[in-house]
Amino acid sequence: MRNVLATLTGIICAALITFGFEMIGAFLFPLPEGSKPMDAEWLKDNIHLIPLGAMVLVVFAHALGLVFGMYIASIIAKNSLTPTYIVAAFMSLSTIANLFMIPHPNWFIACDVTGIIIGYILGLKLSKSKLKSTH
Repeated sequence: MRNVLATLTGIICAALITFGFEMIGAFLFPLPEGSKPMDAEWLKDNIHLIPLGAMVLVVFAHALGLVFGMYIASIIAKNSLTPTYIVAAFMSLSTIANLFMIPHPNWFIACDVTGIIIGYILGLKLSKSKLKSTH
């Protein structure tokens, strides 16, 4: 039961952290007037209008959401990395699905995938160190 709770909490925290950083990006780098960022069709047609800074923060949001979601899952699980791996898979697949659903510039795709790989490595390192410190 602890692993189920760890997995769900890790996914929820990862999503909230990702969303939070994306909102910071939207605040710091506002979209042009009349933008409809929640409309997938608008995004497909107007991705070029999104400010560079906002897009860079999205890359960081995905990576940081992954890292902290994995770490939080390991804190709750205490003795298993399984929830950590599930959180990583969920967040990675969500990021990849987003890349397929909305056309992005090539630089963004490369940075986002690289960010997820780096986020996974850091998240796993933090999670393993947390497990070692509890034993």
